[in-house]
Amino acid sequence: MVAVRIGPDVRYAVVGSPDYFARSFRAGKPQDLTDHNCINLRLPPSGAIYAWEFNKDAREFSVRVDGQLTLNNIAPALDAALDGIGLAYAPKDLVQPYLKSGQLQGVLADWCPAFQGYHLYYPSRRNPSPAFFVFVEAFRYRSK
Repeated sequence: MVAVRIGPDVRYAVVGSPDYFARSFRAGKPQDLTDHNCINLRLPPSGAIYAWEFNKDAREFSVRVDGQLTLNNIAPALDAALDGIGLAYAPKDLVQPYLKSGQLQGVLADWCPAFQGYHLYYPSRRNPSPAFFVFVEAFRYRSK
């Protein structure tokens, strides 16, 4: 298989609304999340609950969080966080406008990892068409 990078690194953030933080303390480390109402995401197609991933000082680990709400999509999870229901774990690019406006606040920023961006995978042993190569080149990620 050949992997062609088609996007930048994706950094995650743990966010909550100012209303939520008025009722609860700000988490200082991932283990503090056990005392918070966290908004879970269910992974398709397995249905498993996503464990929030963290790293610090070259140590990687996951935290299984609890909360009153489990959703299948990140958009309603962000809506719930905006409504003050709990903390959400989402790509920072998605929450950046809300962080700038003050509608959401971040915690655990120094623990949140960056993951390699999206990749396009295709078999190396087939003879792709010229049109496919043009497609790959059009979507290839080039850092600025």
